[in-house]
Amino acid sequence: MVNETLNKIKLLNPEYPNKSTGIINGKTSGLLNWNDIAYPQMYDLYQTLLSNFWKAQEINMQDDIKQWDSLNETEKDVFLRINTQLASLDSLQTPTMSQVMDYVTDSSFKAIFAVISQQEAVHNESYSYILSSLVPLQEQNQRFNEAKDDPIVQKRNKLILDAYEQFRNEPTPIHLFKLAVNSINLEGIYFYAGFAFFYNLARRQKMLKTSTMISYIQRDEMQHAYFISQFIRILLTENPELNTGENVDYIYRTIGKAVELEKEWSRFILKDIEGIDLDEFENYVEYLANKRFRQLGLKNLYPERENPMPWIHVFSDEMINETKSDFFEQKSRTYTKVTQSNGFDEL
Repeated sequence: MVNETLNKIKLLNPEYPNKSTGIINGKTSGLLNWNDIAYPQMYDLYQTLLSNFWKAQEINMQDDIKQWDSLNETEKDVFLRINTQLASLDSLQTPTMSQVMDYVTDSSFKAIFAVISQQEAVHNESYSYILSSLVPLQEQNQRFNEAKDDPIVQKRNKLILDAYEQFRNEPTPIHLFKLAVNSINLEGIYFYAGFAFFYNLARRQKMLKTSTMISYIQRDEMQHAYFISQFIRILLTENPELNTGENVDYIYRTIGKAVELEKEWSRFILKDIEGIDLDEFENYVEYLANKRFRQLGLKNLYPERENPMPWIHVFSDEMINETKSDFFEQKSRTYTKVTQSNGFDEL
């Protein structure tokens, strides 16, 4: 069953109930009544995502435009490299989240995937908006082409792309599970070297408007990674044949691989940046990965530690969702319940 191809969900099935009987392979009419859904807490998350709505044009880039020439050449180069590398990741995420909607039965989950896809499109536009404020189109295009050809970027993206393309070519439950794990890698692990660079500039009073934009993006990504973790837990609970030791090992192995790739990227992109300790950053990535494991109901893979880069917290305080309730209600053979103390807490 885990390797059986999922069928695209028909738009309307009048003979089925409105409340879905499963997030995949379930029965549902296709009509969404938010007052009658299988997982009522998903409405809270949907509302949280909507309350985060923002547009890049709301941020006036004039201060950063004036400051741009005060950055040294290394800072400018890294700024542009990171910007286009992050944009390339969001370019992958927008269509992937839309595709998943075709195979998810539960209409409330479809709605959340739709919002996530839209927000990823906003993130992608935001990076373009920053670039258009600072450098001419010719240099923008050059940087995007570099992002396509950079071997380290290709190596990072391959981990994600392989899982996404596998589901695109063979939409089976096991491939959906692997896609979801790698979505956590993309949104919950991969962005953080870039975020750290921009926040490091901000704590030195440089490019503050860009860091504001990044903080909005990070706030969204935190919610996306959390939702996907809950999606995985529900998927494994509703489909016990997926809830195996082998698949738990896949989670540890794949997120562990993403951690190593993010460390490798940080050693390449941040090595000459004043104010960032690379050993400290590597511990920070492990700290973040432990949070992802706990959101999945799993034990830490890395040593337990406090945030080793507390200065980042200054810039991310406002992102923390005040509602830290767990959206996962069903018991699982393998997974323990996420709680306020071991799950969705601040970065």
